[in-house]
Amino acid sequence: MPHDAALRATALIRHNTVLMLREPGPLASRMIMPLAFLILLHPLYQAAQGQRGGTAQAVIATLITFSLLALSIVGGSILTDRSWHTWERVRATAVHPAELLAGKALPVLAALLAQQALIIVFGVTVLGLTVAALPLLMLALLAWTLTLLGLGAMLGVLARSLAELSAAYDIGAMLLSSLGGALVPLAVLPGWVRQVAPASPGYWAVSALDAAFRGDAGRTLAASAVLAAFAVAAGLVTTLRASRGWGRSARL
Repeated sequence: MPHDAALRATALIRHNTVLMLREPGPLASRMIMPLAFLILLHPLYQAAQGQRGGTAQAVIATLITFSLLALSIVGGSILTDRSWHTWERVRATAVHPAELLAGKALPVLAALLAQQALIIVFGVTVLGLTVAALPLLMLALLAWTLTLLGLGAMLGVLARSLAELSAAYDIGAMLLSSLGGALVPLAVLPGWVRQVAPASPGYWAVSALDAAFRGDAGRTLAASAVLAAFAVAAGLVTTLRASRGWGRSARL
């Protein structure tokens, strides 16, 4: 019943929130490291692109790169449960795999939004970042965060070990942010990079955030819609894999 499902999901959310807060190291590093990176990166972008453009590029580069690295939080949580054979035990109960995934995803959603909000607030208050449309920025951040959750959960059900997962999100974070034009503007990259860039969710995140900073509603909505499509596709793969039990066993 819907009420019972909501109760089970709420209990799982509470449980996973407690687990995440009991081991705050990974979360704290994802909050502190981006600010140090942003302080070091900002002068370089400002010298190359001017005050407004350089500040926006530095914030976008930091936000996208470190939020992609935070895929480890949701992916690692799911992989740990797989190694503990939680998936097998869940199949013997009334808990649906989607409820288990929701219980893990929502605490991470809050953590990712907090990380990104901290970067934005730091950019505005310390570096002078200008945000023309706050509602558009909130939409862009939500769309990007849902994409991150989908990708992180998908890695968590596909990876066979923590080493494999670590390699996937380390390489993936740099690849997606670089191809998306977060670290280096696409205009100065080789032509073939500009051709393949739209295949990267990072490209659409850059587009959505930059448009939100400028107050461009049409571009923000279009890029956010593409990010939502990435999130739905990753979520479907994750739910299908979890519900069928593929690869539930994993090794630490």
